[in-house]
Amino acid sequence: MKQRILFLGPPGAGKGTQAEILASHENLLHLSTGDLLRAEVKAGTSLGQEAAALMIKGELVSDDLVLAIVHNNLSHYSGGWLLDGFPRNIVQAESLDSLLNQLKQPIETAILLKLEDDLLIERLLSRGRADDNEIVIRHRLGIYHEQTAPLIAFYQAKSLLISIDAGGTVDSIAMRISKALS
Repeated sequence: MKQRILFLGPPGAGKGTQAEILASHENLLHLSTGDLLRAEVKAGTSLGQEAAALMIKGELVSDDLVLAIVHNNLSHYSGGWLLDGFPRNIVQAESLDSLLNQLKQPIETAILLKLEDDLLIERLLSRGRADDNEIVIRHRLGIYHEQTAPLIAFYQAKSLLISIDAGGTVDSIAMRISKALS
């Protein structure tokens, strides 16, 4: 089975849930960039302090900072890993590839969780989060289609992309992913 995996997909496709399941079943290090940033902030590391200063102002954390955090987590790690939440655009993907090649840990496969926008909206609205209203969700999906969707072609061109239908139950999606990776 592949040991260095990237998860892609729109908001609401279940990337975090499926990444946790796969990481647990296959004993992979789960690198969720959001979780990593929060952990660095909580630990009070220099990277965490830099991230906190930006987040307090409501600014996005720079690509360089995210890459530094990924580097810190992988530079002394030789096992398999799963990256979730980064990259979000082509520039980030190229920077990530460069970093992973330096570490001699290139991505072996990119899993794309696919789901129609109407189903994504329905799924996100059913979570009942305050920030999940239809206008906000449609805006986030628009950003995804504009900025993140080009990653599909990027990883397809490298023959790394595996598309998985993200519809159905959590277990059925996990089975599809497991089957595709074996």
